[in-house]
Amino acid sequence: MNKTIINLFLSLLFFSCTEEGTTLEGLFLPLKINETSGLEYYNTNFLTHNDSGGETILYEFNKEGKIVNEYFIENCGENIDWEDITADSKNIYVANSGNNFGNRENLSVLMLDKETGFQCKGQIQFRYKRQENFENRNKHPYDSEGIISVGDNLILFSKDRKDLITELYSLPKIPGSYEIEPIYSFPVNSLITGADYNEELKLVALVGYDFNWNQYFYKISNFDLSKMDQTLIEKFKIPVGKAQIEAVKIINESSFWITSEDEGNGFPRLFKFKIN
Repeated sequence: MNKTIINLFLSLLFFSCTEEGTTLEGLFLPLKINETSGLEYYNTNFLTHNDSGGETILYEFNKEGKIVNEYFIENCGENIDWEDITADSKNIYVANSGNNFGNRENLSVLMLDKETGFQCKGQIQFRYKRQENFENRNKHPYDSEGIISVGDNLILFSKDRKDLITELYSLPKIPGSYEIEPIYSFPVNSLITGADYNEELKLVALVGYDFNWNQYFYKISNFDLSKMDQTLIEKFKIPVGKAQIEAVKIINESSFWITSEDEGNGFPRLFKFKIN
């Protein structure tokens, strides 16, 4: 059996599992997107990208797991650590915000034009106002791996290895350089790796994992930046074995798409996660 046939077989292979109150169905994705780290709707398909050290490419794939197009992003810097993706009616925004060791001084969000095949419109550069130490270290609060679009703003969700919370930071959708500080936080007790927002539902979805590699999903209802004390957050364990869930897209109030990296011992995966 040649490699092409094997890859086709794996891309069509579905699997499912359950946890009390939830169900999970999924399929394998091509190894070309083995570090799928963001997920966004595009046409009737999805856009994704690889993270640290990957090529500056957005991959379009369908719900059967087949890559149908690739978009090379030019003149917008390197993929130092692309961690998430979001969109509005005009643009795609890619968070080049991964900062595992807290030593980066070139954090940014790419602003890409939907109407011109994702031509770069500029970068929204930022630094953390509270950060003074840029030495390599494992535990710190200056990493962000989730991004959502809310009106005229982009909201980053931090991945905090020190306190296991997620802090929210706001950026304008205007290229430039900004200094940011937290506007709110949630006590998630995990490392947040992806985010999505549905304006009509006033709903935010987050995914993450803990130090024991348990994978979690968070549903934040009544999301309103002017009334954050009225939000309701619910936490669910994702019934999956070895994985690293990195991205999420909302389908409706109880169904969500999520993706996992290959973790070096298999294939990346696309899941449909349902809360029963």
